[in-house]
Amino acid sequence: MTIQAPATRPANPRFSSGPCAKPPTFTLDTLADAALGRSHRAAVGKDKLKAAIEETREILGVPADYKIGIVPASDTGAYEMAMWNLLGERHVEMLAWESFGSGWVTDAVKQLKLDATVKTADYGEIVDFSTVDFNSDVCFTWNGTTSGVRLPNGDVIPADRAGLTLCDATSAAFAMDLPWDKLDVTTFSWQKVLGGEAAHGMIILSPRAVARLESYTPAWPLPKIFRLTKGGKLIDGIFSGATINTPSMLAVEDYLQALKWARSVGGLEGLIARADANTAAITGFVAANDWIDFLAVDPATRSNTSVCLKFTDARITDGAAFAKAIAKWLEAENVALDIGGYRDAPSGLRIWCGGTVETSDINAMLPWLAYAFEQEITAA
Repeated sequence: MTIQAPATRPANPRFSSGPCAKPPTFTLDTLADAALGRSHRAAVGKDKLKAAIEETREILGVPADYKIGIVPASDTGAYEMAMWNLLGERHVEMLAWESFGSGWVTDAVKQLKLDATVKTADYGEIVDFSTVDFNSDVCFTWNGTTSGVRLPNGDVIPADRAGLTLCDATSAAFAMDLPWDKLDVTTFSWQKVLGGEAAHGMIILSPRAVARLESYTPAWPLPKIFRLTKGGKLIDGIFSGATINTPSMLAVEDYLQALKWARSVGGLEGLIARADANTAAITGFVAANDWIDFLAVDPATRSNTSVCLKFTDARITDGAAFAKAIAKWLEAENVALDIGGYRDAPSGLRIWCGGTVETSDINAMLPWLAYAFEQEITAA
């Protein structure tokens, strides 16, 4: 059956997995109150940085005794900071089931030269957490941004663990219910679920992580941009708005506006519901079309933000070329931008479904995906 070209296009075709779509209400005018041309150490700058920290705490439900800091270099900088400051005190288990988790493995083993236990799973699968020794420090991503596979909950993490858990939650924070009592270090970036600007990261420390910082000194030197302690004590100012290096106050204002929008849609509960609705639309599409499927094998571990899909039609002889052609076709039609699978992942598509994406745009895009598939499979 020949499919006709759909009549409706998405109002916003941006489905990139990072930087992600801005909140639907975003305009440049919302940044008019940015503290431009002012020192970030002036009262106005400190107030905005502190507001960003406390609004983050309130929306995410971070416990009052956890420390939240704004740090350089996005989620990458935040997670590297955590590893360089905290690892080495005890044995480490590195868990990876996609590209970014694999990157942390490389840094721990080859850069920090830790004698770590490395546990991996193929794209679409997840590491068996029942085999993990939580008396060791454990490093993992909550949501595999490049595989679309997430940890469904924190039930497998024991409350009485002796080691620390270091969680890269950059595609999970603000879209998934993170169990703070199971996480000792959590990192994410502004550019993901809330569609903020890049370059800044967040690091959240439990009291157990702070105790480690104040009782343990790593064997390796720490660059200034990574240092969280001075004289054996936490540099507390980092967690009240006195950032390690100069932040972009324009980006800070943008994040504050994103947090304000998040409140307007119901906070964390509303953001999760929006992401779930977007993913449900794709789930229905996959169920109705036998030529496409989720990369994530188990429905319980399928992400509701970075939704990764694979083509399953037997007529496709070169999966990578086919997926690339589909993504290019949809971009040319201005119906789906930046949805090609990650370069290290199996061939396919990756559609961002975080809360800043409107379900109406997902629903408008999917018929175009079906149309593009028919055009390409016929041409092949």
